[in-house]
Amino acid sequence: MAPIERPASRIDPKLLEILVCPLTKTALEYDVERQELVSRAARVAYPIRDGIPIMLPDEARPLDDI
Repeated sequence: MAPIERPASRIDPKLLEILVCPLTKTALEYDVERQELVSRAARVAYPIRDGIPIMLPDEARPLDDI
């Protein structure tokens, strides 16, 4: 039996307007495909798990491709 695919979670646009990078206090970009919030200023991406942004610097993934 194939695993059930869940549709990608969506972040409430109003939430995205108020969330900022905890390191730089700059705006974040929503990467729908990777389910991450990207801080270009800090060069990290914060994961979104079960629709909840994990805004902890220790949980952020370093960005090497920008």
